Amino acid sequence: MASDDLPPRAPAAPVFETFGCRLNAYETEAMKALAAEQGVSDAVVVNTCAVTAEAVRQARQRIRKLRRENPDARLIVTGCAAQTEPETFAAMPEVDLVLGNLEKMQGPAWARLKREEALGGNGGPNLIGETEKIRVDDIMSATETAGHLIDGFGTRARAYVQVQNGCDHRCTFCIIPFGRGNSRSVPAGVVVEQIRRLTAQGFNEVVLTGVDLTSWGADLPGKPPLGDLVQRILRLVPDLPRLRISSIDSIEADPALVDAVASDRRLMPHLHLSLQAGDDLILKRMKRRHLRDDAIRFCEEIRRARPDIVFGADLIAGFPTETEAMFENSLKLVADCGLTWLHVFPYSPRQGTPAARMPQVAKAVGKARAARLRAAGEAARDAWLDSRVGQVERLVMETETRGRSEGFAEVILPEPRTPGALVEARIAARDGERLLAA
Repeated sequence: MASDDLPPRAPAAPVFETFGCRLNAYETEAMKALAAEQGVSDAVVVNTCAVTAEAVRQARQRIRKLRRENPDARLIVTGCAAQTEPETFAAMPEVDLVLGNLEKMQGPAWARLKREEALGGNGGPNLIGETEKIRVDDIMSATETAGHLIDGFGTRARAYVQVQNGCDHRCTFCIIPFGRGNSRSVPAGVVVEQIRRLTAQGFNEVVLTGVDLTSWGADLPGKPPLGDLVQRILRLVPDLPRLRISSIDSIEADPALVDAVASDRRLMPHLHLSLQAGDDLILKRMKRRHLRDDAIRFCEEIRRARPDIVFGADLIAGFPTETEAMFENSLKLVADCGLTWLHVFPYSPRQGTPAARMPQVAKAVGKARAARLRAAGEAARDAWLDSRVGQVERLVMETETRGRSEGFAEVILPEPRTPGALVEARIAARDGERLLAA
């Protein structure tokens, strides 16, 4: 058969790659749905992260590899790094289009991509803007966050519900507000209805996500706090077995949230705290809103209210001007707050932020301090996991043999169970970072 007689190649399904936070992963799932609705194909979409320079470097490296693997596809870069430095990605020969964080979540943007796909390339010969590579609007103009409906990252283990986006704070090290815009909330009624729908579909755990979750409600009528939303969900969706909260800013935790943690066992005893440092002067230079004693007091208060609580935390090592004594205060915070799950970052200067203009700590020093923090975190984690041996854990199954405990431990079961199911298992041993059920 001559090549001209070959049947036309079927359009390939879009390829999506995600970097960064859980919210980015959530939004990738929403983009998949938008692309499917519009029939977009033959596209590679990279959803980037801007939190560190390393995250941007990894995205650029991955883009080059994806182009080699998909030479004929349209390569689209979006996400926070695309929002904050679109020219960086537009200058890459591998990239066909840079799409902003607002645009990536809008149906019309994907409808336009489909029209252009039919014409070929970035608009085809009959569209204005044939050579346009950057479609990034002013993120600060965003005034609302849509309650996108997705069904849980292609798994039955849990569903994620975005209730908030953006951030009104301006920590000196952080570029994220410029990638996400100002804080904006999904109304409580929309959130409750989405969780009702997900619960009716059989999801046993729902996770509330956002960029600055504890700022939820500040832009809504009456300025309700996050605790009001949590209590409303628990009250109005009585069939929901497990509700989990992602990262929060402890200084913004309201009494209703503390009361919900204390009084409702369906709210998981696991809070991830945005602490960043344990030294007061560094916290002030970061322009954080809490001091060391505030963090310790919060952890003590929650632990009194819910003794089985497990804390995670974000910590930065090697922030500008950090001395060894200042770092030691952060190191001691692991024990002083009783932290279990640590996310540790060596400080990474982000162009345009105030911290990038401060006296920098040597990169090697920052990396060494980060390693010491991670070691302290691993020791605390292992001690907590050891304390679970012999206990009965309530799990939501992530796969047939792996479950996740209420305190966020990974548990391996000897016999297969149904993914998404709630099961109980007695812990027989610890195997590194995981627990083994009997």
